[in-house]
Amino acid sequence: MADQPAGPDTPRQRVVRVPGSRRARLTPVPGTDPDPESGPAVVEKKARVVRGPKGPNDDQLIQDIPPHY
Repeated sequence: MADQPAGPDTPRQRVVRVPGSRRARLTPVPGTDPDPESGPAVVEKKARVVRGPKGPNDDQLIQDIPPHY
């Protein structure tokens, strides 16, 4: 699983307590980027979903508002 055998000189992740939190945090793995990815620079448009033919009451069902709103 690891490229290098774990030894006493190998840097490892440590568990760090976070003040005011119930969960602990791990330090970043050596040689990795701890910053999250920012996502794609260009936002692609989603393909439109092709549905079957409209039924006789589709327009009414789209306009109806459920009673809990």
